[in-house]
Amino acid sequence: MAAKTNFRGSFTALVTPFKNGSLDEAAFRGLVSWQIAEGTNGLVPVGTTGESPTVSHDEHKRVVEWCIEEARGRVPVIAGAGSNSTREAIELAQHAEKAGANAVLVVTPYYNKPTQEGMYQHFKAINDAIGIPIVIYNIPPRSVIDMSVDTMARLFELKNIAGVKDATASMVRVSQQRAKMGEDFNQLSGEDATVLGYMAHGGHGCISVTSNVAPRLCSEFHVAWQKGDLKTALKLHDKLMPLHTNLFVESNPAPVKYALSLLGKIDEKLRLPMVPVSEPTRVAVRSAMVHAGLIN
Repeated sequence: MAAKTNFRGSFTALVTPFKNGSLDEAAFRGLVSWQIAEGTNGLVPVGTTGESPTVSHDEHKRVVEWCIEEARGRVPVIAGAGSNSTREAIELAQHAEKAGANAVLVVTPYYNKPTQEGMYQHFKAINDAIGIPIVIYNIPPRSVIDMSVDTMARLFELKNIAGVKDATASMVRVSQQRAKMGEDFNQLSGEDATVLGYMAHGGHGCISVTSNVAPRLCSEFHVAWQKGDLKTALKLHDKLMPLHTNLFVESNPAPVKYALSLLGKIDEKLRLPMVPVSEPTRVAVRSAMVHAGLIN
């Protein structure tokens, strides 16, 4: 089977900036332009990091449109389009396609706890409703369910299922998926701290939280890996590792929004039930940014 997507390198799971309770369009567009200038290989708006659970559908669609407009085809856009309602996921995926997204990122249905057959039918329904590639987002810690390798293999037979954002943090899973679906199944890490191991097991890239704050370093890591320069890749991974860890001391995206506020990129505004991080987490995030050379 020919590759349906060929995404490689560092993709940023973008935050959604807020101001006075509303979307901050200027800050968001500024982030997109900065990310591209810093070497980011692709953009992922309104996923978990983009606070998709607390933006309205209209806001969700506007953020996708702004991202595509600002990117201007310079890098691919994988638009978040997941929901635990299949009908809602189809609506968001169809909008993303119409807006010009290169692909959609669809999370396994959280809270409902569907069976493997239920997950298959959910993704098949979305597959049948659109004409652009779908990246499965498998994140058991948040969705409670875990899509099996066999279910992914069944889905990969469909015309639009292209790959996975794998947030299981399991190196075994990468190899199992590669063995079952082959090299054309586009495997992207969804877990920053294990990205080096993920790539070593056959991964193609990462949809990253850390790259919101350190886009150039994350991009350089993947460039080094693609060149086979393991020494440089390891050095960069070590430089980024405190960020990979400390940006998750409290629930994402609170720490990364604080980090971006230190860089003057956005206001540190979140929507309830997300709240600003505690002082110990601020200390940890600042320390990690110093270690990475992002601030003094």
